[in-house]
Amino acid sequence: MCRAERIVWFTVTQILSADGQTALLVVDVQKDVVADAWHRAEIVGRIVELVRGARDAGVPVVWVRHGDEDLLAGTDGWQIVPELVPAPGEAVVDKHHGDSFEDTDLGDILAELGIRHVVVCGLQSDGCVLATLFGGFVRGYDMTLVGDAHTTNDRAKFGVHAPVADIIAMVNFIWERRTAPQRKAAVTTTQSITW
Repeated sequence: MCRAERIVWFTVTQILSADGQTALLVVDVQKDVVADAWHRAEIVGRIVELVRGARDAGVPVVWVRHGDEDLLAGTDGWQIVPELVPAPGEAVVDKHHGDSFEDTDLGDILAELGIRHVVVCGLQSDGCVLATLFGGFVRGYDMTLVGDAHTTNDRAKFGVHAPVADIIAMVNFIWERRTAPQRKAAVTTTQSITW
């Protein structure tokens, strides 16, 4: 029997009802990051829907902002988009690496909230979103990617000539096939989540 035949797939309902609490992690939905993103309005609209649903259900929402020499902290372009405003009391994590867990207090925040399962949306699909999924997974969290609520920019200037839709599909493909002992990885859609 090949390894792929032994994979046990979990439905989103099974993952959301797993032991421990769930949090929604919104990654890098900042003005300059989304400015030229593929299907910006559509993806931001889905993230708005996810945030609203999580808040209504009492699920913690945690925000991540990236900063580096090209995206300076405190500038207008570094700010989270106006459609998405962190509510009072919601944690905002500032990071300088692709993985939102790397050299940040994200792990401490999630531990304080009792989180075992993280639902991820945001930008860039092939960068910070994917790095954060792996970062959480190797740290022992169940990680669910909302497959229709992440996006990226055209990557031709980096020598990647695949259409953005194909990059997003590849990230979804990679994530839905992750396995590890005592952890779950999944890909779902905005409409499939019932908090």
